[in-house]
Amino acid sequence: MSDQAALDTPDITDLMRPGQLLARGVSRFLLSHDFVTVEELVPTGGLRVDVMALGPKGEIWIVECKSSRADYQSDKKWQGYLEWCDRFFWAVDADFPVELLPNDSGLIIADSYGGEIMRMPDETKLAAARRKVMIQKFARHAAIRQHAARDPGMKLSASSWT
Repeated sequence: MSDQAALDTPDITDLMRPGQLLARGVSRFLLSHDFVTVEELVPTGGLRVDVMALGPKGEIWIVECKSSRADYQSDKKWQGYLEWCDRFFWAVDADFPVELLPNDSGLIIADSYGGEIMRMPDETKLAAARRKVMIQKFARHAAIRQHAARDPGMKLSASSWT
């Protein structure tokens, strides 16, 4: 690619919304700690998590990315995520008013390139049956995303995502 072509090619981050940029940075950060991630996974009807992470020992973390005070204050569903993970985190940027966030949840300060855990939440281990369901949902979600990337013209049914 020529230098001019590189200058004319938009950076993918120019096309992403603030929450997506946070999710990207969180995913990069978690991968550096041996956690793999998927975005926008539906654990159950009516809920869609921003980032779900699967650790090397099968641990499941959920990370909700909030790009502003208004984004956080409009989220009325986050407590429903707690029963679907071992640990729950908020991911915000360095300018976010963190005093708004509950003290018993985790906190990750992130940008589009990485992050850092500022507060580790207590672990609430999932029951074995729920963990199995979530790992299966994680695997199917990741496989469907991979299939969509490999074959963008393929039409996937709504049932593929649940």
